[in-house]
Amino acid sequence: MEKTVRDRKQALQSHLKTSILTMELRPGADLDEVALSDSFGLSRTPLREVFRELAGEGYLQLHAGRGARVAEMSHTTLRDFFLAAPMIYSAVLRLAALNATAEQITSLREAQNAFKSALHSGSASERALANNRFHEITGEMAANIYLLPSFYRLLIDHARIGMTFYRPQNNKMAGNLSTASDQHDAIIDAIAAGDDETAAKLAHDHWQLSRGQIEMFVMPNALDVPLGTFPKSSA
Repeated sequence: MEKTVRDRKQALQSHLKTSILTMELRPGADLDEVALSDSFGLSRTPLREVFRELAGEGYLQLHAGRGARVAEMSHTTLRDFFLAAPMIYSAVLRLAALNATAEQITSLREAQNAFKSALHSGSASERALANNRFHEITGEMAANIYLLPSFYRLLIDHARIGMTFYRPQNNKMAGNLSTASDQHDAIIDAIAAGDDETAAKLAHDHWQLSRGQIEMFVMPNALDVPLGTFPKSSA
């Protein structure tokens, strides 16, 4: 059966999100509307509807007369990222522990199983996406209309600049992956128990685990060049 326009729009949206989160599409890259229209069988109007939706979520930036480009990561946004991340993660996990439903906890356990599988046999991109999905569910649990836009925007950049975390280059980095998985399990337990204090503390510990390696990736030379110009690493 031929795909409907809605199906094709969803396929394009999924493709762009994955490509951006895994750095296949680099920060600041211009999107080729003609190529995307041809690949997904979409005319200009539905194509741009997808662009507007993704811009609203923080994946893209729209510029009059220049089309759409992948959201950039500048010195300012990265500075704001490091300031905001621990506070937002802590607030989200605290609210998740207070508001989570049994169905959501089951979904979180399933996401954790997928993350463990990706750690065992997946690529760096698969690991990053599995981790991203785990944290997206905690945002769904928090269910705060004021907090979630910031949280989901944070997850986009965390996935992008944290790709190095999922390409361990030594035993210590590999050990950190195992620790991250253990922390996910502890987060699930805290949420299931409704223990918001422990959940908030685990958010801080989880952030600290990846922070050092993220800093190594984004600030190798005090950020003297835009992140989007760094050489692309293979997964």
